Amino acid sequence: MAVPKKRTSLSKKKIRKNLWRKENAYSEARKAISFSKSISKKIDLIVKNWLS
Repeated sequence: MAVPKKRTSLSKKKIRKNLWRKENAYSEARKAISFSKSISKKIDLIVKNWLS
C-alpha cells in the first residue's frame, strides 16, 4: 500500500538551499578571480610592449 512521504521541515529546506547557494557563490567567485588574473596578465604584457 502506498504511504505518503513525510514532509520535510522548513529549517531543513533552508539549510539545503543555503548550502547550494554557498557552493554556487564559491564557484562563481573562483571564476571571477581567475578571469581578473588573466586580464591583469594581459594588461601587464601590453604595458611592457608599449614601454619598450
